[in-house]
Amino acid sequence: LAWKATEKIERTVIMPSGKGSKLLRYVEHRLRISLADGRTIVGTFLAFDKHLNLVLVDAEEFRTLKSSRAAILEERVEKRSLGLIILRGENVVSMAVEGPPPPKVGAQSKGGPGMARGVGRGQMPPSGMPPGMPPGGPAMGLGAAPVHGVGGMGVPPPGMPPPGMGRGMPPPY
Repeated sequence: LAWKATEKIERTVIMPSGKGSKLLRYVEHRLRISLADGRTIVGTFLAFDKHLNLVLVDAEEFRTLKSSRAAILEERVEKRSLGLIILRGENVVSMAVEGPPPPKVGAQSKGGPGMARGVGRGQMPPSGMPPGMPPGGPAMGLGAAPVHGVGGMGVPPPGMPPPGMGRGMPPPY
């Protein structure tokens, strides 16, 4: 006798309770990130990885330049537009939320005058239908009757074989 042992292995996906799950809340938020060299980056947070490398879009860099002239301490901030960047997690000192994510596209109001709206299956045709056309009837330009020369089994033009006499058909006996 052979005895078969079957073992059922169940795997469950557990979200990490560390920094990863907390950072997920801020995806698409505007963040202000301080770097180890004193620079500050402001951008929209897109993604991160296990090393806490960050991907930002529409990023801007702010540097504080200090100059001292004869006991006068002067600071000025230089701004530089960077666009899409990846920040190495090793250089990130702190992160702060600047603003919420942008509003969802679907949350906008319905169309107004001058706004295009598609008409397809399951939707009523526009109100400008000609009189006498039933709603849900044939499409504009197509009547109820077949159109000559479009589809169907009609009489072949002169010089053409009759239907069913094309290539690959056995000769009639």
